[in-house]
Amino acid sequence: MTQTITVIRGDGIGPEIMDAALYVLDAMRVGLQYEEMDAGMVALEKHGELLPAATMDSIRKNRVALKSPLTTPIGEGFSSINVELRKRFDLYANVRPAKSFPNTKSRFPTGVDLITVRENTEGAYIGEGQSLSEDGETALLTQKVTRRGSERIVRYAFDLARSAGRKKVTIVHKANILKSTSGLFLKVAREVAQKYPEIECNELIVDNCCMQLVMKPEQFDIIVTTNLFGDIISDLCAGLVGGLGLAPGANIGTEAAIFEAVHGTAPDIAGKGLANPCALLLAAGQMLDHIGQPQNATRLREAIVATLEAKDSLTPDLGGTGNTMSFAKAIATRI
Repeated sequence: MTQTITVIRGDGIGPEIMDAALYVLDAMRVGLQYEEMDAGMVALEKHGELLPAATMDSIRKNRVALKSPLTTPIGEGFSSINVELRKRFDLYANVRPAKSFPNTKSRFPTGVDLITVRENTEGAYIGEGQSLSEDGETALLTQKVTRRGSERIVRYAFDLARSAGRKKVTIVHKANILKSTSGLFLKVAREVAQKYPEIECNELIVDNCCMQLVMKPEQFDIIVTTNLFGDIISDLCAGLVGGLGLAPGANIGTEAAIFEAVHGTAPDIAGKGLANPCALLLAAGQMLDHIGQPQNATRLREAIVATLEAKDSLTPDLGGTGNTMSFAKAIATRI
């Protein structure tokens, strides 16, 4: 049985890491077919728009997309293509795992295995109510948190804990200061937590959470929080385990899901074969979990770890002398 997914090759290093990821997926024989669509600068040059209707229709039809990094031109189109995709498809759950990997020269080569679940559609990133006074001295922004948005993201985090065998969920907030928005989130989160008595739950103010992550990241299992805090925390967690080159991301909604490498397009190294494909490959692992192939997701992750352990054809950022595709081929031999 085959499944068609939408593939967005992206900008900068995007096409290179996508070629590498698809090479490994093909070697795994997981029954995927690809419908390649354009977005970002490539789409702007070819179609005159950053998110062509055909691309949106493909994601809507296939319900699953694998995406490389995209460039949003300054002063044109959307403030962020990624934010726009999340809005269009109501991809309310951003899921960012951070796990220690061998031979990554990270701060924590062992002991970190956590997931940040970030609300993806509300909070400070809604883009509403932005204004600048005529004298340029005062800027305003509206933040919005709803009961519905809070409930579904916290429920997602607890359901993920239950299905993945995780034992603890940490609710991160700033309700001591942001009593309306963060206060509502915390209130709803407490109500949801009561429905999952078998899962340990604790609460942390966001600044304390960041300190605790740097000092003792092993105490965390799943973190659930609002949009802005989740954006910051998930990148902090990536820094603990080797950087964004090892940071995958999933954007999940009820009608569609987009899996991506969360790093940028790195135009300075585009076309040089230097890009590390691990983030996109790990996102592909999340995708395999999502489409009901957890055993293949495990195979993929184990092959990545084995290749890192062997230091076989690693890209320069990992201390090796390989290139993007040689790294992918080394991983494929261990599938």
